[in-house]
Amino acid sequence: MSAFVNHFLFEFRTGIRNKNLLMLNHLFPLGFYAMMGLIMTEINPGFVATMIPAMVVFAILSGMMLGLPAPLVAAREAGIFRSYKVNGVPPFSILIIPALTTILHTTVVAVVIIATAPPFFDAPLPVSWPGFAVTFLAAAFSCAGLGVLIGVISSSSRITVLWSQLIYLPSMMLGGMMLPHELLPEAMGKVAQLLPATQAMNAFRGLAYGLTADFDPWGSLIVLLASGVLEFGLAIYLFNWDRHNTTQRGHPLLALLALLPYIVGMLLLS
Repeated sequence: MSAFVNHFLFEFRTGIRNKNLLMLNHLFPLGFYAMMGLIMTEINPGFVATMIPAMVVFAILSGMMLGLPAPLVAAREAGIFRSYKVNGVPPFSILIIPALTTILHTTVVAVVIIATAPPFFDAPLPVSWPGFAVTFLAAAFSCAGLGVLIGVISSSSRITVLWSQLIYLPSMMLGGMMLPHELLPEAMGKVAQLLPATQAMNAFRGLAYGLTADFDPWGSLIVLLASGVLEFGLAIYLFNWDRHNTTQRGHPLLALLALLPYIVGMLLLS
């Protein structure tokens, strides 16, 4: 347990000292939040109603999709994981600790957004704090699992950018943060349900803010949790100690199984 805690504290401090991680975990989402508060609230006053969950989801995506995968690839390429293996550190700890520290960084950003959005931008607070907390944790868990899985299957840091952007960019446009899901064409709305951001925003609306959800918010919560479990499980199964490892247990395309909860949700949730 002490080794786990020491590893966790080391990773957490790294997230603050590393300029790239500090930017992606803290400065970028907070800067974007300030910009949206100053600009988007003037262009679209209706944005204020869901500003807090939208910016929290954005912070989750920034930390988990942009900040989490690349350090995992870099550590594997540098042979750091091999030294961990020699010292008896299991793959579970190697993958879960960076995810937990990133979730903690994102929690700090979320607290700042919640504390400042009402006085600065008249954004409403959640009507159900338990609903907000559960949805936040489920969304962070799901996106962290996806970020870890991307880090495991990517052959280089450049590839992590490609895989991350395949999720990050559509989430910005279709995830319900900037444009309400109800305004999307029906077919595009169904496709958007494959994105964790869409499921998170739907759950926030229905479970935290008491607004009309576009589809079953409890179903969205289940999809997020199920996907997180599946993503972490696949990441541990596909984990390689270094790039020279010849005992890979599965093809990286197995990572596509992580889409199963979202596909089921797309077909069943209404």
